Amino acid sequence: MRMRTIFSGADITNLCKEMKNNSVIDQKLYEKFHVKRGLRRSDGTGVIAGITNICNVHGYIVNEGEIEAIPGELIYRGYNINDLVSNVEDENRFGYEETVFLLLFGHLPNKDELDMFNTYLSLQRELPPGFVEDMILKAPSKNIMNKLARSVLALYSYDDEGENSSIENEMRIALSLIAKMPVIMSCAYQVKKRHFDNASLVMHPIKYEENTAQTILSLLRTNREYTLEEAQLLDILLMLQAEHGGGNNSTFTCRVLTSSGTDAYSAYAGAIGSLKGHRHGGANIKVIQMLDNFKANIKNWSDEGEIADYMRKIIRKEANDGSGLIYGMGHAVYTISDPRALILKKKAFELAKGKEIEAEFKLLDTVEKLTPEIFKEVKGSSKTMCANVDMYSGLVYRMLGIPDELFTPLFAISRMVGWSAHRIEEVLTGGRIIRPAYKAIAAKREYRKINDR
Repeated sequence: MRMRTIFSGADITNLCKEMKNNSVIDQKLYEKFHVKRGLRRSDGTGVIAGITNICNVHGYIVNEGEIEAIPGELIYRGYNINDLVSNVEDENRFGYEETVFLLLFGHLPNKDELDMFNTYLSLQRELPPGFVEDMILKAPSKNIMNKLARSVLALYSYDDEGENSSIENEMRIALSLIAKMPVIMSCAYQVKKRHFDNASLVMHPIKYEENTAQTILSLLRTNREYTLEEAQLLDILLMLQAEHGGGNNSTFTCRVLTSSGTDAYSAYAGAIGSLKGHRHGGANIKVIQMLDNFKANIKNWSDEGEIADYMRKIIRKEANDGSGLIYGMGHAVYTISDPRALILKKKAFELAKGKEIEAEFKLLDTVEKLTPEIFKEVKGSSKTMCANVDMYSGLVYRMLGIPDELFTPLFAISRMVGWSAHRIEEVLTGGRIIRPAYKAIAAKREYRKINDR
């Protein structure tokens, strides 16, 4: 009898069923063994896994054992994000590069330091010879986040000092990637358009006089034109998303990888992979998809009753993507307010006033207002809930003419500095591999020889 030498589709299906039966964990066991799922306690507060001097994300206080919600605060190296943004706006200048300097070096630069820093970053934007052809053109990707991760990992091959973990070399790599990621994103998007969308491929040369926000708009637009107002809005968004503490998923991923002793490129590529997920950075595209669903199914965008009725369907998993989630609402730390969302919402509403897109902002504003009471009504949940930065970031990107598939990559470009600061802090002070424990529950089994199975 002839034996089969390959698995059939049915074989794979049956094996996967077995795998599922052998892998699903009884949910009650998490309570029995006091497992901190998601490294979070039962009251929602995070398990302390480290110490950082880089950023404080503050959304509640513990008063005599009780969690007390407070307006959210985001603090970079001791500076409140509201102060950083408002002072940049008052002086009518750009702030992202100053924020990068602050997060990496721990203090605000003076004018000479900032000018030299801007010049250094601009000279680092150029990709290695042949990189675009070999790493991007020859292997198009439908998802730009995957291409970002692959490209960052590939840059290791172009770096003779890739394994050098001295702080000076770590800083060199970090600044190089902060400068190059907007260029990688733009090239990857142009190739994606040509290969998958049958659209024209347009690649512009780098303008070294442009800062990060200007470079992004300049490389993405066919005519390279943008207004100062547009570039400054994008600059503020980059500032708001540059860092968010050591406990967010992608930064913790970067620190975990760093603690193993791996190289910088591997750690940053891993962080990009984490940020791609819809529970993390990918949430901004989920919000915009939800908004499109609202627009298609609600006739009167000003009718709170109609909006509320449709939201009830979403929460009951009868509409949108069936998740039961109102994307852009709720946060692991912020309770009363997300300072990033407040800043972005205010700025966005100012710029949208009188334009067609203003109606879409007002629709999201209504969704934000109604979500807590409707969740309480449908789910019986009285949890304090606020809009997070993803609620409005996607619509701001659309207002700037940025394609939907670049929303999360732009988040990665902004957050690269946060990952860098935390990796360097881990290299300097970590000292131990991060290795939490898992409770094993498999029963002991006796080995059976292959002919007896």
